[in-house]
This record gives sequence, structure tokens and C-alpha cells, in this order.
Amino acid sequence: MPRAVALLRGINVGGHRVAMADLRRHCEALRLKNVATFIASGNVIFDAAAGADLAALERRMEKHLAEALGFAAPTFIRTVDEIAIVAAAEPFSDAAPTDSLYVSFLRAAPDAAAQRAVLALESRVDMFCFRGRELYWRCRGKISEVSIAWPKLEKLAKTAKLIDGTSRNITSVRKLLAAMGGEKERP
Repeated sequence: MPRAVALLRGINVGGHRVAMADLRRHCEALRLKNVATFIASGNVIFDAAAGADLAALERRMEKHLAEALGFAAPTFIRTVDEIAIVAAAEPFSDAAPTDSLYVSFLRAAPDAAAQRAVLALESRVDMFCFRGRELYWRCRGKISEVSIAWPKLEKLAKTAKLIDGTSRNITSVRKLLAAMGGEKERP
């Protein structure tokens, strides 16, 4: 069976604390097999049945977790092959080693209007690139120190509903791929 990952938004942030053992137990209640969590930020790895309707599983998982946890945990499922493509992507040819690279895993590929709204946030610090259901965000320097795009992206997500996703830094994505049994983690 191929491996997949449910990337959950809002786990262990904003006062929503969840022990990983509890999260595994809640996912096993959905009859997921070979469940494992990866770091404490809402990454649940599991075996996906060939041909499974992963969009339907996302909805089932979201409903179940909202009931079990008492808060919404939007869920975005990707297969090991999809994570491998994201981990290998180099969307910015002139990226410097000091840049931060984040990937937002979106529910669906955004339409042209949503893409224009996000691309309008670009600056000398922040650059964006869409590839299918992923949004790549390059921040020159550390995102926690210099970026102003994060609050603006969150505002777009909340008010205009232009993007619906959850973000991970590229280092975490590459380590997640290794944990899923994909290619080896980069140094």
C-alpha cells in the first residue's frame, strides 16, 4: 500500500494542544492503517488503499477530528509521490542559502484571481510561485524576522477565502518524505 500524509492545520498552535498519541488514536478510529505522526505539528502518515478517494477521506477526517478534538483541524492529504514532487521542487532559481522556503498545501489549485491576489503581495523580500495545489513562498532571510506577507496571506485566507491550506517549511517537507519511506532526506 502506498503511504500518504494528512497535513493538519491548527494542531499545537493557538492553544489547540494535542498529544501525538491521541492524534494517532483518533486517526486509527477512522480505520487508517500503519498510522504514525511526524513532529508535533499535525502530520499523520498512513497507508492509503490503492484507488482510495482521498478527497472524501479528507472530509471524513476533518469531521471526525472536529468532533474528537473540539476544534476544526482542516486536513490536506497528499500521497508519498506528491510529497516527493514538492520536496524536489526548486521553484526559485536564484534562491540563496539564507532564504526561507515554505510550501502551502492547498485544497485545490487556485483560480487565476486568487493567484493574482497572492502574487500582488510580492516584494523584494517575498516571492510566490504556484504549482498545481501547492503555493511556494520564498522569503529572503528568516520568515519570523523580515516577512510581512504572512499576515497578509492569512487575511486573504480568512476574509476572501482565496487560499485554503496549511504550510510547512521545505526542510520539514523533505524530512516528512524520508519518514514516509520516500527519498532520503537532504543534508
